[in-house]
Amino acid sequence: MTTLVRKYNVPGPRYTSYPTVPYWDQEAFSLKDWKATFKASFLESNKREGISLYIHLPFCESMCTFCGCTKRITKNHSVETPYIDAVLKELALYRSFVGERPVIQQVHLGGGTPTFFSEHNLARLINGIFKHADKAPQCEMSFEGHPNNTTLEHLETLASFGFKRVCYGVQDYNETVQKAINRIQPFAHVQRATDQARQAGYTSVGHDIIFGLPFQKLEHVKNTIEKTIQLFPDRIAFYSYAHVPWIKGNGQRGYDEANLPTAEEKREQYEVGKQLLAEAGYVEIGMDHFALPTDALFHAQQEERIHRNFMGYNASKTQVMLGLGVSAISDSWYSFAQNVKGINEYYHLLENDILPVFRGHILTEEDLKIRQHILNLMCHFKTSWETPALYFDELPEVLIKLKELEADGLLIFEHKGLRVTEKGKPFVRNVCLPFDLRLQRNKPETKLFSMTI
Repeated sequence: MTTLVRKYNVPGPRYTSYPTVPYWDQEAFSLKDWKATFKASFLESNKREGISLYIHLPFCESMCTFCGCTKRITKNHSVETPYIDAVLKELALYRSFVGERPVIQQVHLGGGTPTFFSEHNLARLINGIFKHADKAPQCEMSFEGHPNNTTLEHLETLASFGFKRVCYGVQDYNETVQKAINRIQPFAHVQRATDQARQAGYTSVGHDIIFGLPFQKLEHVKNTIEKTIQLFPDRIAFYSYAHVPWIKGNGQRGYDEANLPTAEEKREQYEVGKQLLAEAGYVEIGMDHFALPTDALFHAQQEERIHRNFMGYNASKTQVMLGLGVSAISDSWYSFAQNVKGINEYYHLLENDILPVFRGHILTEEDLKIRQHILNLMCHFKTSWETPALYFDELPEVLIKLKELEADGLLIFEHKGLRVTEKGKPFVRNVCLPFDLRLQRNKPETKLFSMTI
């Protein structure tokens, strides 16, 4: 395994989309085209299955240096009201040109720190959304909670609107690691937040754990996993720290790369953690995600309904995902659009009745085929090109590049298809790379992505 780690530890996307953001064709994109493709897809999806809604709430009271999300650090809570007003205005602009009340199938509040907002303001946000939208009968509603500031009032307020899933960022319980990433968070806080979520009626409580953090040792990961198992969350995201200080700015420059575990140490952290989770009854779901057999994500994976997008892994799929708020990305399946990242610019555009989009991509026929292959691999660890709809001209060259991964036991070719082996699952990003034609044709001269291992 050590030899494979050294061989395949290369920069690569995490494939929450295809094409990945650095390879969006921005010259061929326009706000007019985005609105046209979004409206057409929305009208189709809204009638059939509804749409998903992602809302980015960017404020945090302190900077977690491991985080790559768009955020604004402040202790001034007067920012809450104008931001919610702006998000609701953005939704109103979309509503005005699609001409129908959205049917919401999924809602996810991300950040930043959604629980930076008071329960009163979160209620105002959700009320504002459903004043002009309908909730689908089986609407899934979830949010990201910070264990240090998520209160029972937060949980109960959101539960009253139908929120049943919460995910807490745990990362690691070791004090040295917590100081390095500026996330001081005792186990007692996580235990309280987890217990209160269940008390409030949440049916799925998730914990996020990261390996490969600065100063993190194998014993730290083992201790964190063991403590996590005591609380028995329904889902666990156990993923690799993405060290990209050239993209994320000064936050990740607070420690040297020499302070990070080596690729071999990271892989050992993952393998040991994965084994502990398996012994506790967790099943691997997609890349770096685990769930109990009682959780909806497990059932979705078993029934091959699991989906992956900018919100991560989901138990159901909608063709349209509308992202609201600074930096949020929307997905119409046929196109992507990302909002501006500056809050003042976001406010200014909305005040002038302009959608706050600053870049995007209209998918080509080839993009749509590649997107489906990568989605198949990331969600089901297999894909097929048996039908003409999934065959593309460069597939023979892609299969040649995959031969080496087959020789290393990471995948098996089947009749007009392939399957990632158990040994190959930690390398699924590497399996996707040959399919990524936009990356293959435009190899970056500088690093754009984190390492795959």
